[in-house]
Amino acid sequence: MTILVTDAGFAPAPANETFVPLADLTAADHAVDLGPTDDPAALAAHLDRITLIRVAFPAFNDGRGFTLARRLRMMGYTGRLRAFGHVIADQYAMARRVGFDEVEIGEDLAARQPAAQWKARADWGAHHYQARLRA
Repeated sequence: MTILVTDAGFAPAPANETFVPLADLTAADHAVDLGPTDDPAALAAHLDRITLIRVAFPAFNDGRGFTLARRLRMMGYTGRLRAFGHVIADQYAMARRVGFDEVEIGEDLAARQPAAQWKARADWGAHHYQARLRA
């Protein structure tokens, strides 16, 4: 089972969600998985009907997913955007700043980094270097 992290804390990920890889996307699909090497421009014609995009993070030190999220938001995607895989609590504020709505993590990571660690970064709009410089 996986855990969804939002600004409100932890919640179980819905068990009935079905994602298709970008290469298999059809007009009937509404949830898609993007890998770190996928080109988000391939989704341009589908953004108005896709309700959920899940972006893979194969390792916590692989930041390509942050770039994909930002590009999707700049392309006009307004649906739910989820990071999944190896995202750690320290990266939560950055994930929210680039456009992710939620993060999907495994139970093992949730046990090592409990909800309190993620919630400490939930005020992602206020705690960044530019805010500290303006103060």
